[in-house]
Amino acid sequence: MAASFPPALKRLGQNFLIDPNIIRKIVSLAALRPEDTVLEIGPGRGALTAGLCAEAGRVIAVEIDPQLQPQLQEALKHCHNLDLRIGDALEFPFDSLPPRTVVVSNLPYYVSTPILFALLDARAHLDRLVLMLQTEVALRLAAKPNSEDYGVLSVLTQEAAEVEVAFRVSANCFRPRPTVGSAVVLLKLKARGEVDQARYERFRRVVRAAFAHRRKTLVNSLRDEGYPTERISRAVQAVGVPTQARAETLTLDDYRALAAAFDEDQSR
Repeated sequence: MAASFPPALKRLGQNFLIDPNIIRKIVSLAALRPEDTVLEIGPGRGALTAGLCAEAGRVIAVEIDPQLQPQLQEALKHCHNLDLRIGDALEFPFDSLPPRTVVVSNLPYYVSTPILFALLDARAHLDRLVLMLQTEVALRLAAKPNSEDYGVLSVLTQEAAEVEVAFRVSANCFRPRPTVGSAVVLLKLKARGEVDQARYERFRRVVRAAFAHRRKTLVNSLRDEGYPTERISRAVQAVGVPTQARAETLTLDDYRALAAAFDEDQSR
């Protein structure tokens, strides 16, 4: 007899994926191997979880809703490689994951951005991410300079990973039906071992400061976020960015160079 699940909770952003074709496409995109460990955030009613367990060696599923635990355990009792944990993914110890863990998740849309940043911070332990996101967020991840979607999320994600919007998903593939569009993205993470953590934090601060005031020029936005005018002038001149440029016109390489220029100026 199939497990009887409690109704979806709106406050937890629960929209359960039910379409078997989409589940197969997600599992295929993840390209899992028997030796892989998978982290799934928000297994919900376990439809995707079952597909992951069939392909990977181990699946760690983190579910915030304790009401789902008995039904999940019953529905997935045949999945002997499943490690089900009840708790908040934002409190999960990502640094405890084995190297090259693959993340495959239909993320709760209301917390997708903080979870994504937490995953990017933990990328020393991860290999790739396959994520179902709100379409708007997915497009922002992959956005290019001089576009409306290009911003902090675009630059920081592309600094950490190669981004591909793999396919869109109809609202009819969920229960209850969400009011926003959905898309699946593939993020192939860049080697974290090559990144100086302190330097990366400074890079992140520069990017956030640059986009803090989108209606202003880059120079004015940085100044308003506390960067000294003299240091801004030297850094912008060193990179060759026009003084009237706005944050959305700079490329990822420009931001790397700008952060490096601030670092070099500070070390003088």
